[in-house]
Amino acid sequence: MHPLTSAIQPLLSRIGATTVPLEEREPGDVLLYWEGSPAVAVRLPGEELTSALDRVIAQVESELGAKLSDLSRADKQRAVRLLEERGAFTLRKSAESVARALGVSRFTVYNYLNRERS
Repeated sequence: MHPLTSAIQPLLSRIGATTVPLEEREPGDVLLYWEGSPAVAVRLPGEELTSALDRVIAQVESELGAKLSDLSRADKQRAVRLLEERGAFTLRKSAESVARALGVSRFTVYNYLNRERS
């Protein structure tokens, strides 16, 4: 593995990108250079991960180590707190999307939010 790959891995994980072998790169991939030579090709996430809310949810899932729906109740509450801190609930229809990701009702998400705010 190239040293650049190791260095950028946390960033790639955060944005949902992956590295691909240079010989398998596609036109949309980003080619990164190391000391003037091609070193790593980066494939950015497809349309399914490009919305702001999807990126924030993926970030929280990465931090908590599991899909939101697989978390315990306490961790789901923590996830809602983290999402709120990052502005997720300022986005249109976000409570419904977060509820779907958590596997709970929208009402439950609002209860978690109200608990945090009080």
